[in-house]
Amino acid sequence: MASVDECRQALRDLAARLDHNAETVRERIDLDRTLACRVTDLGAAFHGRLADGRLLDLTDGDDPKAKIALSTSSDDLLALVRGELDVTRAVASKRVSIKANPFDLLKLRKLL
Repeated sequence: MASVDECRQALRDLAARLDHNAETVRERIDLDRTLACRVTDLGAAFHGRLADGRLLDLTDGDDPKAKIALSTSSDDLLALVRGELDVTRAVASKRVSIKANPFDLLKLRKLL
């Protein structure tokens, strides 16, 4: 099981990667939504905002009103961020749960 600090760092790494690719993605994806990431086995959560192809304002704590909510275990979160776990397969196998508007899911898929 990964630690809260490792999960926080993985999300920061994801934010940095998205930031690096934001210029190319921004023109293709019009997405400005709040995001919550719930780490089920640690009882921890993080939240932020997806805007212009970037993950912004990432902080500890849950956002129950988030428009996009991802729930997964700590190890699966790290594997997703590292690219070791395919998000489509993870959702299909119920290792990851994503709650969002169907149109947002399509945009999010392009982003990841």
